Amino acid sequence: MSSTIVYKSAPPMSSPDGKSGIFAVFRNRNYALYFGGQFISLVGTWMQMVALSWFTYKLTNSALWLAIVGASSQLPSLVIMPFAGVFADRLDRKRVIVIVQILAMLEASVLAFLTITNQVQVWHLILLGLFAGIISAFDMPTRSAFVFDLVEKKEDLPAAIAMNSTLMNVTRLIGPALAGFVVALVGTGMCFLINAVSYIPVIWALLLISTKPISKSKKAVGETSILGELKAGLEYVAKTRSVRQLIVHLGAFGIGGMAYAMLLPVFVHQIHGDSNTLGYLMSGSAIGSLCATLTLASRKSVVGLGRWINASSFAFSLALIVFAFVNDFWLAMLVLAVIGGCMMLQMASINTILQTIVEEDKRGRVMSLFTMAFMGAAPIGSLGAGALAGKIGLSNTLLICGIYCLIVSFIFYRGLPQWRKDTRPIYIEKGLLIAEEEAEILAH
Repeated sequence: MSSTIVYKSAPPMSSPDGKSGIFAVFRNRNYALYFGGQFISLVGTWMQMVALSWFTYKLTNSALWLAIVGASSQLPSLVIMPFAGVFADRLDRKRVIVIVQILAMLEASVLAFLTITNQVQVWHLILLGLFAGIISAFDMPTRSAFVFDLVEKKEDLPAAIAMNSTLMNVTRLIGPALAGFVVALVGTGMCFLINAVSYIPVIWALLLISTKPISKSKKAVGETSILGELKAGLEYVAKTRSVRQLIVHLGAFGIGGMAYAMLLPVFVHQIHGDSNTLGYLMSGSAIGSLCATLTLASRKSVVGLGRWINASSFAFSLALIVFAFVNDFWLAMLVLAVIGGCMMLQMASINTILQTIVEEDKRGRVMSLFTMAFMGAAPIGSLGAGALAGKIGLSNTLLICGIYCLIVSFIFYRGLPQWRKDTRPIYIEKGLLIAEEEAEILAH
């Protein structure tokens, strides 16, 4: 017998009640409640993001100030999010999410009041952005880990993750387009007010959710300090290549890959567009992301997603280089759809793999590092891109970002064989891969 072992994907698990497919996840009452509340809230969030971006550029007429305001809501992630992951593992996740949703509603309300009463200044936007960034630092990793608590049948977890990505992209499709109309009709402040009100349904839905308390070890909640738990989480990621390489790739890629979104108001200004134009362009990117999410949801296993991450990284880089030479609205819509689809394939694939292979008692900390890699790296690139755009122009800046992403993609490609080798034992342990001999037995 040959000493080489060949592995095959394990057959996908079917649910005991015979239901299958991505929509079967809604048999979980808690998840259905959560999804409905988040849908309304995220529409408001996307409306505020687009309106704030447009309002900031109109107020300052500066790509650098646009980058500073945008970065203010993301920089706190670099410092706070790792600690937030510890709290996600130690505290009741539902309670944490309810508190941060209330604080987010307060932030949106203050922004709406200052804007509607014509008192808002740039420093207001920066301070409120910092406050929103602190809120987001606790909210995002906790919500990522909370999805695991909502799903009773763990075979529904991939569908739940895919539906979360679908939720993000559907609301990203609706919110920006709606924001463009609202800003044109009644002004920016109304978008902020709508966002504040949109938090009420998600808070109500969270209060209706009833989950079993997650048992925390005595070591996690009493005998080990927060710094000790943070150190343990960082050591776990540092020593686990299958986790570390994905997070590092996402963070490095995000430095150059997310700057284009912050610079979109500058592009709209160059093609003589308005707030509706910006909304349409962001919705175009969302269409691509939604198509990518649905494609990912059709998969029955995480096995092979490493190739998807690799391919989407290269395709994103090339599309961003093409976008550097675009000066037409409809062509920009097409290229942004490709960019949005590739970014979503990359992020959702990494998210799905991490949620599948990570140890449960470290889930919150790992997801905080995953979120930090994306949210924390983005402002670094945005600040640099904003400064560059003011000196060498938007097109040259986007071209540099695209070339940078291409280099990062190539580095990930070189490390992919070793990543597969290190990840394979985890897949086997979790029943996602089976040896050829066992596959033949199961087949008979």
